[in-house]
Amino acid sequence: MATVRTSSGSSSSSGLIDLRRRLVFVLLAIIIFRVGSYIPVPGLNPQRLQELFHAQQNNIVGLFNMFSGGALMRFSIFALGIMPYISASIIVQLLAVLSPELAELRKEGESGQRKLNQYTRYGTLFLATFQAIGISKMLAAHNIALTPGLSFYFTTALTLVTGTMFLMWLGEQVTERGIGNGISMIIFAGIVAGLPPAVARTLEQVREGQLQVVVLLLIMVVVFAVVSFVVFMERGQRRITINYARRMQGGKLYAAQSTHLPLKINMSGVIPPIFASSIILFPATIAQWFGNSQSMSWLNSISVSLQQGQPLHMLIFGIAIVFFCFFYTALVFNPRETAENLKKSGAFIPGIRPGDQTARYIDQVMTRLTLVGAAYVTLVCLLPEFMILAWNVPFYFGGTSLLIIVVVVMDFMAQIQAHVMSYQYESLLKKANLRGRG
Repeated sequence: MATVRTSSGSSSSSGLIDLRRRLVFVLLAIIIFRVGSYIPVPGLNPQRLQELFHAQQNNIVGLFNMFSGGALMRFSIFALGIMPYISASIIVQLLAVLSPELAELRKEGESGQRKLNQYTRYGTLFLATFQAIGISKMLAAHNIALTPGLSFYFTTALTLVTGTMFLMWLGEQVTERGIGNGISMIIFAGIVAGLPPAVARTLEQVREGQLQVVVLLLIMVVVFAVVSFVVFMERGQRRITINYARRMQGGKLYAAQSTHLPLKINMSGVIPPIFASSIILFPATIAQWFGNSQSMSWLNSISVSLQQGQPLHMLIFGIAIVFFCFFYTALVFNPRETAENLKKSGAFIPGIRPGDQTARYIDQVMTRLTLVGAAYVTLVCLLPEFMILAWNVPFYFGGTSLLIIVVVVMDFMAQIQAHVMSYQYESLLKKANLRGRG
């Protein structure tokens, strides 16, 4: 019996050590990200840089700055953030649906996924280089560069591209060696870092009389209601009853059993608003950078139309969210494959024939759930837009940031719980084996 306790205890202890190591790795990655967001790009006039970005912080630049954790306002080595990687991921995943060659790669399992990840890295390098050159041109046009010229363009572009590629690598390392999705964790860390200044600005508005106390209390109630609504919807799921017929396995007769197939309302998580923001950010930023020239003044009107709170911005943002909800759900969940797995295991849905009918039924249920999930995500992301316009609330209280914070925290806690449960399960199995031998 003493041997059993020792083995079980050592297994549980090693599991906790591994979990602690993963948590420490995530913490170190976040610290590196935050330190890097304060290292400035050389060759800039900091005073004119602050004047430029403070004048534009309430438009699309504010959204870009939020995802970079304030690195854009400080124009640090991480100023581009992780958005070029997200844009490249969208392009590669869309091409994987349209291109037969890439579709075959996706079916090859881990080796094919590695190849797609390689294409995503190449796309990230291209997009980051394009955006870095555009930013360098904008800085030179606004007389922010101390010594504008070829050396300035080269140094700035190289620094920004290197920062983005490093963040991409860091996010992949967090996914592999830490807990949760590394890219989501980096975006989450950037948003959370901006919460204290946003709260301080809101309290300063109340103190100066720009914001009434009643309005502040109403904002707090709305924020609490949105968080509660997000938690409720993220935990919501449709459970389809699954029955197992009596079967003979290993010389034993197993009785008929009944279980369920859980389908989440929002299976795509925070991916749709992040992808939708990236889709809007890219053309809006390009229009804003190059719209100052006389020959391309029409881009300036597009940039204004895509700013925060504008009808065109909200329309494109909402449509993009709905599209990516359905698109990403189709990528991560295959009804036909699920139906085939149920058929092979001898399971069936009551009243539905196994095979194609089961696949169609699951697809219909998943389509209705995704429609509800898309409406919920769109509502959460667009509702605070009116709060920002009506009460001048800091953008960090927007629905996109709240949704990302709540969903990432819930996913992070679920991942920790899954790790703890797996270690406990392994410990119980070893304990049972030792007792059986005894």
